[in-house]
Amino acid sequence: MESQLASPPVSEARLSDAAIESARREWADGHRRLVAESRDRAVRERLYAQVDVVAAELRRRVGGVFTLAELAAEYERAESWSRQAVEARAPAPGWPGTLAMVEAAAFHLYARGAADYGP
Repeated sequence: MESQLASPPVSEARLSDAAIESARREWADGHRRLVAESRDRAVRERLYAQVDVVAAELRRRVGGVFTLAELAAEYERAESWSRQAVEARAPAPGWPGTLAMVEAAAFHLYARGAADYGP
């Protein structure tokens, strides 16, 4: 299954500052929704397991040294690989309905490691 999830390394992204900020707002919104929906322990465990799967894929794809532009560029491609990753490693009833939120939350958390991160 790993070969289906692999993609070429992220190249130097050429996104506008506005596009990066827009992505960051989406990520923050997804994280807020994740926190709000995670009040129940069982739901929290399921959702955070999915966030962990997406974050692990991000580590594989962008590595440990990256910029917000590179992360935003990967976000534009994330729907297909995040779907494959969650389906393979952390599926739960109704998971497709929460995938966008999980994906955004994972990017929000991972963004904190960007070389150019600032709150």
